[in-house]
Amino acid sequence: MTQSEHSYPLGVSRPDLAVQDLPTPEEVFKVKRLGARELVQFAVGPSLIALGISIGSGEWLLGPLNVGQYGFVGVGWIITVSALLQTFYNVECARYVVATGEVPVVGWGRVPPGWFFWIPVSVFLVIFAFIAGGWAASAGQGVYALVHGRIPASADAEEPRIYAILLLVLVFAITAAARRISRALELANWALISTILLALLVIDIALVPGRIWWDGISGFFTPAAPPAGISATQLGALAGFTALASGLNWYVLGHYRDKGYGMGHRAGYLSGMRGERKQVLASGVTFPDDEKNRGLWKRWYRLLLTDMWGVFFIGAMLGMLLPTILMTRAVEISGENPTQANVPTFVAEVLQGEYGSFVFYLVLLMGVMILFSTQLGIFEAMVRVTTDASHASSSRLRARIEGDPRKFYYPFMILLLVVISIIIHLALPVGLVQWSANMSNLGALIYPFLLMYLNSKLPRPARPRPWHYLILVLNFLFFGFFFVNFIADFIGDPLVTF
Repeated sequence: MTQSEHSYPLGVSRPDLAVQDLPTPEEVFKVKRLGARELVQFAVGPSLIALGISIGSGEWLLGPLNVGQYGFVGVGWIITVSALLQTFYNVECARYVVATGEVPVVGWGRVPPGWFFWIPVSVFLVIFAFIAGGWAASAGQGVYALVHGRIPASADAEEPRIYAILLLVLVFAITAAARRISRALELANWALISTILLALLVIDIALVPGRIWWDGISGFFTPAAPPAGISATQLGALAGFTALASGLNWYVLGHYRDKGYGMGHRAGYLSGMRGERKQVLASGVTFPDDEKNRGLWKRWYRLLLTDMWGVFFIGAMLGMLLPTILMTRAVEISGENPTQANVPTFVAEVLQGEYGSFVFYLVLLMGVMILFSTQLGIFEAMVRVTTDASHASSSRLRARIEGDPRKFYYPFMILLLVVISIIIHLALPVGLVQWSANMSNLGALIYPFLLMYLNSKLPRPARPRPWHYLILVLNFLFFGFFFVNFIADFIGDPLVTF
């Protein structure tokens, strides 16, 4: 490994990037050869954290709510388009991280007018979108039902919130017990996601007729107008939280730095309380445009594509299909549609009457695991984004915490836990989730263009192809439409009704 004496200017208001050679994947993952086994064991990871968030609020709450009320036709294709566009967008966000070692919230500070505008705005948007805590409150409802064997009534509103707060404390404990926070989240999501998808697959094979399977799969690919009566808020929430969080997906993709992908290996990572103190560079590092590094970039980019398309996209589509066809079966059995109030436990309650208590508790347990995986990813990511932004932007803060981001990370996590614990008392969980999902669509009006600016200035081997910019524009148009329609609906009448 050699370090060049020159630097690489990128954007405005932030220091030039240092220049070093890309590491090899074998160097990063400490293996002699990166084969299929090593790929699964060591290289796959950031997509699992994103997938843990993905298989949650959208897949267990909003997707089943919409399909349960309106069916697959006119809804399913929105899920597919959203998942495709978001996966492309994720790859472009991660491209910047792998090429520079900078997480997106820091990279935005290189876009005119500069860090003093984009970094605070970006942190605010992430906090504003997710602090409502609907993902936490919904998990609390599931735990209540698991404990008491019934959904909470209005008189029982406080106990589910206490469970939600305890789950937030559990997230704190997981990160505190970690040596390397990203790795702890990966392992937790390996366990959660594999259990969730396998259990749902078995349940669906056993309980869901083949015709409903076909309706669900074909619905993903059947173009049709949205069903009559569906609101702009519902449709926008479905689009926003299918796969991940539409225009705000970047808030999770900094894990590629901590995983050590590409130049992330040179930039450092956030340690847990049990880990050794690890320096995180305040400014990024990129690579020289030479034959050696061009070859290494291609290898890292292939790993990124494998992680995103092979794990995240496939997992997100399965994560939406399996709960929605189970919801369709529950609606068919009960003759009733789910509501915002009962959707976290609707399927379990219906199946209890048809198949007994074992299925009831099994489905409830799956719901709790799904919503906790979302809670784990979102809560930690809000803390991570704020920590990375503050650490990179303020030399005074770096001096105060003696270059150890953990001294900011954990106190801020406690503060955020207290604030969310208050907010979840203010509205129904699914209503809070719909708000978060539509706020995510706001990001699609902004960040695709910031990403185009940044990625166009990367070293030549890392720059996107022209058609990648077109995909980013499609993200802007698709998710931006739903956000504008949501705002119009919020303040008066939607621009488009269905």
